[in-house]
Amino acid sequence: MADEKPRTLAAQGLVNVLIRGLLATPLVSRGIGRHLITLYVTGRRTGKRYVIPVAYTAHEGALLIGTPFAWGRNLRTGDQIPVRHLGRKKTADVRVHAAEAEVVADYAVIARRNHNFAQFNKIALDPTGEPVPEDLHRAWHNGARAIRLSIR
Repeated sequence: MADEKPRTLAAQGLVNVLIRGLLATPLVSRGIGRHLITLYVTGRRTGKRYVIPVAYTAHEGALLIGTPFAWGRNLRTGDQIPVRHLGRKKTADVRVHAAEAEVVADYAVIARRNHNFAQFNKIALDPTGEPVPEDLHRAWHNGARAIRLSIR
């Protein structure tokens, strides 16, 4: 399998600051917050706090997030993390999927509903809109994780 990991934008830090601001703004957050959430993740070794705006897909009563990036490795099933969802600070229970079958299944759900996610993660969609299985497996092979958040 090719090692085709997604890459962030050159100005990703600036984009994240802008999006975090919008997600914290009343009324504005209700619109874009239907697709984006801010996570407050603490590094396990460094203790550094990461404030990360990410896209989510609502699925089976949870918010489903897929990421190939290192910040996702700071989360563990059973963790509780602060989040900003729909403009309000809340707590979310975390469940991490790292096994191949789980990641492939969750990434397929996200890719079907969020074509930008599919494109960014280099997951092609067939003519019926189904994610190409080889691309889903490659994403897992390259370090993808799926995170399910249950908002309190």
